[in-house]
Amino acid sequence: MYKILVMFMVFTVSSVSAMEKSGGHGSHNHESHNHESHNHSASESANGSDIAFPEKMFSEFISDLANVQIVIVDVNGMVCDFCARGIEKVLYTDDAVKKVRVSLELGKVLIAYVSSKKVDFEEIKNIFLSNGQNATGYIIKKI
Repeated sequence: MYKILVMFMVFTVSSVSAMEKSGGHGSHNHESHNHESHNHSASESANGSDIAFPEKMFSEFISDLANVQIVIVDVNGMVCDFCARGIEKVLYTDDAVKKVRVSLELGKVLIAYVSSKKVDFEEIKNIFLSNGQNATGYIIKKI
């Protein structure tokens, strides 16, 4: 047990050090952001090309889903697997969430909500903000 604890501590210190050097969570200041310019309706996004998700990955994500709405969220600040797992854990506490897919490489999160869910981007932004990331845009696709 001691060896596992020591390995975990070494990994954690290494990860934090790497994130600080790369401008990750350690240097990210959410207070300096102006979120007023990031309000979007369901039919628009901050930048359509930024929100796009590769078609093959999107098709795989929706392959076992029906009668849902997919929210593709553009996220800044996701730098590690802990970020991804934290977001998934929080999103899955909502009964309206059917499936989540996080892409660290693309800085995107796919969220499948039941079709009756009223998607509130402010709520989504707050979920990401509480986990140390910044949701900057989104689009919704009905399946």
